[in-house]
Amino acid sequence: MDHEELGAWLRLTLTPGVGNGAARRLLARFGLPQAIFQQSEAALQQCVTNAQARALCEIPAAWQALWDTTAQWLFGADPGRPSRTIVTLGDVRYPQALLDTEDPPLMLYLTGPEHLLAHQPFPSDRCLAVVGSRNPTAQGAETARLFARSLHGAGLTIVSGLALGVDAAAHEGALDASVADASAAATIAVVGTGLDRVYPRKNLDLARRIAARGLLVSEYPLGTPPLAPNFPKRNRIISGLSQGTLVVEAALASGSLITARMAAEQGREVFAIPGSIHAPQSRGCHALIRQGAKLVESAQDVLEELRLPATTVPGLPDMPAERDEAAVELPHTESEPENNPVLAALGFDPLGLDALVARTGMDTASLQVMLLELELAGSVARLPGGLFQRLVRG
Repeated sequence: MDHEELGAWLRLTLTPGVGNGAARRLLARFGLPQAIFQQSEAALQQCVTNAQARALCEIPAAWQALWDTTAQWLFGADPGRPSRTIVTLGDVRYPQALLDTEDPPLMLYLTGPEHLLAHQPFPSDRCLAVVGSRNPTAQGAETARLFARSLHGAGLTIVSGLALGVDAAAHEGALDASVADASAAATIAVVGTGLDRVYPRKNLDLARRIAARGLLVSEYPLGTPPLAPNFPKRNRIISGLSQGTLVVEAALASGSLITARMAAEQGREVFAIPGSIHAPQSRGCHALIRQGAKLVESAQDVLEELRLPATTVPGLPDMPAERDEAAVELPHTESEPENNPVLAALGFDPLGLDALVARTGMDTASLQVMLLELELAGSVARLPGGLFQRLVRG
């Protein structure tokens, strides 16, 4: 892309009243944006409204400044920075999976390793979205990280939104499993701001790590601040790039359910991890399962549903096959629920350490000692697989 072509694409996206739909009609009729702006107003009126045609004949006030800023971002010399590129609707590198959706963006701004940007940056048949609550439980965040690590280890690129909580954990899990010279992105972060900004700021270091081994992607021009309407809109890109969307934890009003709905509308698979009936963060997942989402308990469940090669997936503890919890015989000791406040407080649903502290009124150190005693007594078998280790280690 040269300076002239860049300027024409920016002008098309900035023209007031001309949205993606009208722009796509113009491109289909006249070709590249440079050709659109060579047309008369009468010719433009053949495929857009009179008001849109008039607007296209005027140069937007903000166009020159944005052109200068974007050209410097794209072409400027800045030693040590991640590579940058812009993929437009007419670019051969534009992801086919996204092109097949109802509202593909006109431009995608990308930051990432040069070897990814130079060829086909989006492995369209090997992407999975992992999304969820911005305020997950400790167990939910760990689940997202482990699933992402395992699924990337099985060959999938993990797509998410760089938000706090589950999104960040999913990106981190994929990065944990990645190698520096991988031929595909470890993870793709689709953001709701311009790529010259990071939101939330807490994820600045994570964004830098993604730029080194994955992709940062935005449809928004440089300088775009974190505006609330942009985040639900960008979710169509997260789901559109992916074969399926996995929801780890989500409240009923979660934006993750928007992503899941868009995935279903795009003909993609939707997966949900069940949780406690008492946890608000599980209600969105349970609603999705009632609506037909695939209930998954392991990374292997996802791979099988996507019809990917069966493999031993690293990163997640093996789930006991056909285990009957009721058949596990426990020795009757003083650690039984009627005598032990910790087991009584645990109940039968997964529980984080903070919640256990609140239920028992005990301090963390005392809880960890008692949990160790329970392990030695054999009562730790009452805990879900892997939960004891997380509780003891905090």
